[in-house]
Amino acid sequence: MEKIKQALDRARDSRISKTSLDKDRAVMSKDPESDFTSNITYTKTKSVKLSKHNLREKRVIIGDINDSVSDQYKVLRTHVLQKLKANQWNSLAITSPTEGCGKTLTSINLAISLAREVNHSVLLVDLDLRRPSIQNYFFNDEQPGISEYLNGNMELSEVLFNPGLDRLVILPGNKPFSNSSEMLSSPKMVQLVEDLKSRYPNRMVIFDMPPLLSCDDVIAFSPYIDSVMLVLEEGVTRKDEVKRAMDLLGDTNILGTVLNKSKASGLSYGSY
Repeated sequence: MEKIKQALDRARDSRISKTSLDKDRAVMSKDPESDFTSNITYTKTKSVKLSKHNLREKRVIIGDINDSVSDQYKVLRTHVLQKLKANQWNSLAITSPTEGCGKTLTSINLAISLAREVNHSVLLVDLDLRRPSIQNYFFNDEQPGISEYLNGNMELSEVLFNPGLDRLVILPGNKPFSNSSEMLSSPKMVQLVEDLKSRYPNRMVIFDMPPLLSCDDVIAFSPYIDSVMLVLEEGVTRKDEVKRAMDLLGDTNILGTVLNKSKASGLSYGSY
């Protein structure tokens, strides 16, 4: 009986110790991105103060909450959230069949709209490695980006930035890569993507990708993402281009399509 009592005591002590350890881990792992109900203070990610007027001039909706364009993105956000949650996905690549359809601006504004939801954070990543352009919407001068990280010149924390909106972090591009598809499937990139997707349980990751018909980057990267969304330009994108893009995506999960620059709504630069 004494041995049984000792075993029970050890088991009880073990449970108490484990509970205490779990609490300590919870405290140690506390991070601003896991707290969605209050303002976030970024300690490792640099926060930049941006001109809302300049952003608006570049058609970024960061300073506009109740205008008609922002409302269109709210509709798009709702559709995207429903499909991501239904499939338990947390990563989305945004691309287009050809250049000029507005995929990058769509990626930026969708990420901003998603970040206004209080139940998750958003990471926007510029993976158009041949023609990175996300940082051009936020800065007038050149900033370091993912190329510096991939080349080993900077730490990831040095290139991430918060554009002044809670729950949104951006990983911009900078120097273009001529061997972009090889970089996208390199071990360092694969490890980075897995880390970005899994570091925080309530994070959504949006990847701005190059046009499908211009290179093989999206195809090379497709095994590492949950889903893809196509941006089409009304009156410009042809049916055969859409079909070719769909064929190239093969078994990749296609979240849906966005009809951009629609004239039907009368908006100045797009209906979604």
